[in-house]
Amino acid sequence: MTTFSPISAARQGTLLRLILPLAVFIAAIGVWEMYVRRHAVPPYILPAPSLVAQTLVADWPLLSASLFVTLKTTLLGLGLAVAGGVALAVLLSLSRVVEYSLYPFAVVLQVTPIIAIAPLLLIYMPQDIAVLACAWLVAFFPVLSNTMLGLQSVDRNLLELFQLYGVPPTQTPIARLGSRLKALWLLRAPAALPAFLAGLRIAGGLSLIGAVVAEMAAGSAGAGAGLAYRILESQYRLNIPRLFAALVLLAVAGIVLFLLLSALTHALLRRWHESALTLEA
Repeated sequence: MTTFSPISAARQGTLLRLILPLAVFIAAIGVWEMYVRRHAVPPYILPAPSLVAQTLVADWPLLSASLFVTLKTTLLGLGLAVAGGVALAVLLSLSRVVEYSLYPFAVVLQVTPIIAIAPLLLIYMPQDIAVLACAWLVAFFPVLSNTMLGLQSVDRNLLELFQLYGVPPTQTPIARLGSRLKALWLLRAPAALPAFLAGLRIAGGLSLIGAVVAEMAAGSAGAGAGLAYRILESQYRLNIPRLFAALVLLAVAGIVLFLLLSALTHALLRRWHESALTLEA
């Protein structure tokens, strides 16, 4: 009688998740290459994957410099979104008055299309600051909303237990505030960590999108140095292979950023949270 251990089943599942998408990707690239070669499609209409790879190697100095500019904007915007979103979420969770006063404005910023805000920011701000502001605006709300959700989703029984062993009602308001901050640090923050990390993964991709949108708005005005500007430049010059090469770099950057944030999530949650626990024998 053959038995299967949970560890071997988990490893088989991991291999399938890696092999199947890779096989589909290789098959799609092969079909694309065959179609272009068989029908002699001009490169300015649809370049072959082999030509895109050659262009990526030949234009690497230019494209890598543009990639660095885009990644710098993305990571700075994501960092500012994390700092601002977490700080505001903590402030809103401590005061209902502040929440009712400020949260609607955060919603307004979220529902307003960034493509409509980018030209205005480029008018009133320097180009680099405007592009960074767009990346920050897009990534800010997921961090804020998910962190608030986590801070407000703590088990009520645990909160009552903290109050029971916390500051008595006869204590001063300062002591009460200290008790609330202690509960925030010891109870609410660990409970909000999974929701915050989920928002962080979403914000990572959105920050890249915001940076690209702002760079395209700046590129339409004839200024820019990021990958989005290279895409517009290649479009105007009908250098379609370079356009595809820039798209490949953007896609790879987004995938790598998502994988890094997913690895961070797994590292922080794998020992205690149900969403990241691994099967053990």
